Amino acid sequence: MEKPKAFRIFVTIILALTGIGLMVFYTLCDTSCSYLQGDILGIDLKHIGIGYMLAIIILSAVRQMACVRTLLALGIGVEIYLIFYQFTEEVFCPFCLSFAAIVIIAFALNYEKPVVFKKSRLQQIVYGLGDIEIPVPAGTRIPLLLFVFFGYLFVCLTFSGSTTPAYAAEKTLVPSYGSGPYELIVFTDYFCPPCQSVEADVDPALDDLLSRKGVKVTFVDLPIHKETPLYTKYFLYAVKKGQGYKDALHARRVLFSLAKNKTISDEASLAKALKERSIAFEPYDLKPVYQVFNKLIQEHKVRSTPTCVVKYSRTDIRTYTGTFQIRNGLAMLQAAQKSAVKRKRR
Repeated sequence: MEKPKAFRIFVTIILALTGIGLMVFYTLCDTSCSYLQGDILGIDLKHIGIGYMLAIIILSAVRQMACVRTLLALGIGVEIYLIFYQFTEEVFCPFCLSFAAIVIIAFALNYEKPVVFKKSRLQQIVYGLGDIEIPVPAGTRIPLLLFVFFGYLFVCLTFSGSTTPAYAAEKTLVPSYGSGPYELIVFTDYFCPPCQSVEADVDPALDDLLSRKGVKVTFVDLPIHKETPLYTKYFLYAVKKGQGYKDALHARRVLFSLAKNKTISDEASLAKALKERSIAFEPYDLKPVYQVFNKLIQEHKVRSTPTCVVKYSRTDIRTYTGTFQIRNGLAMLQAAQKSAVKRKRR
């Protein structure tokens, strides 16, 4: 019996380490920056997930498997709520779902037939997930289903989540350029690593699309990272003062470069850096622009960056998320634009 138990402990620790790896990778993900966020009592779920798995590792290492089963039962209750939340909001995070799968697998791995398991249907249901013994009163066994319920109830009362970013209410033009039968809406965040990575491809593609005409391009910044609203403000200020799309693209390049270096996070330093790079800007009331941004974010259900929405027609609207999809989506739009130009010339 010792070898199977030792094996279960070993696998449980490996699963917990995998869970920690998922949460770390989630924070460093280079595919897209997601706005599916949540916290419990103000603590980010990713940090709670890491601490949770560390507790399982420690308890497993000292062979306190009853405590491990209790923690896993609590975790299942929490994950039931969080999975339901994702279905309700129609936003699915592969990292969160994978973490939930790890909790369920670890619980199944450590399942032990309950001591209290009589023949009545009610007891079979209540004690079906197993039970643990508590010292007071002596010999009392508590069904793990109760801890599942406690976990669910706790997260119901303490969880705060968000699926769609929005600007706080702070007259100018929304940064849109060009016109034609096609429309491209670019959703990015200056501090999003994938956005910074794909910008080298997006920037020349946007220049090509706007120079050939036939496409309306709109820029929308998502405030996923806390520094983004400041950079967005100065991008809009630059758009206000700029003379066209080339000035807007230049301002975007500079802001992405500054964000990538992460050396400027206050308004005075950012304004100075833009002036040093010959980017003119004019402050104004941004409330109307933010209202349009929020409307576009909600309308297209954008929750991560980078995302591009291409409108070929009222019924043909395509959404591309992540670096690889966006590269392909822009290439398809460029091809469609060139074909449209050739047909028009005929």
